[in-house]
Amino acid sequence: MPLLLPIGEDAALIARTPALAEEFHALLAANRERLRRWNPGACPEPLTLESTRLRLAADALARRAGALLPTAIVLREDGAWRVVGAASLRPDGDGSGEVGYWIDAAHEGRGLVTRAVAALLAHAFGVLALDRVTLAAEPANARSRAVARRLGFTEEAVVAGEIVHVRTAPAPGRPPMS
Repeated sequence: MPLLLPIGEDAALIARTPALAEEFHALLAANRERLRRWNPGACPEPLTLESTRLRLAADALARRAGALLPTAIVLREDGAWRVVGAASLRPDGDGSGEVGYWIDAAHEGRGLVTRAVAALLAHAFGVLALDRVTLAAEPANARSRAVARRLGFTEEAVVAGEIVHVRTAPAPGRPPMS
């Protein structure tokens, strides 16, 4: 399992590819109801192993084209890496990008999403030289809104029932907030 971005000694972001299909599918199935509420686009419908594999293949193609940085959040447990969620960065080609994520219910509250989004922000503002990154969250999604606050996002607008949070690139010579 090649590590893409470490997010601590016990966790990392890895490329989301069809090689993860079985483990990723099981995680989607286990979190399906939660995802329908907070992140309906994360779960292919109908949810089958084949639809999961196809989604992961499409993500891999988008990654190669530079249109998406799709990652799986993995955690080292009992000596093995285990997929526990997903995080993505979608550059728009105009100096901006959007982050999205979800985490397995059993792994909420451990800081994994905050670390994952911080790593994606560092990549966005460093490697990709983006000017701004957005994060959208429903008003009732207190956990996602807390992630945005912890990472220095500000609320900009409400669009289609979601609060759009914005984070701009750090000033030259200043380290990114994490």
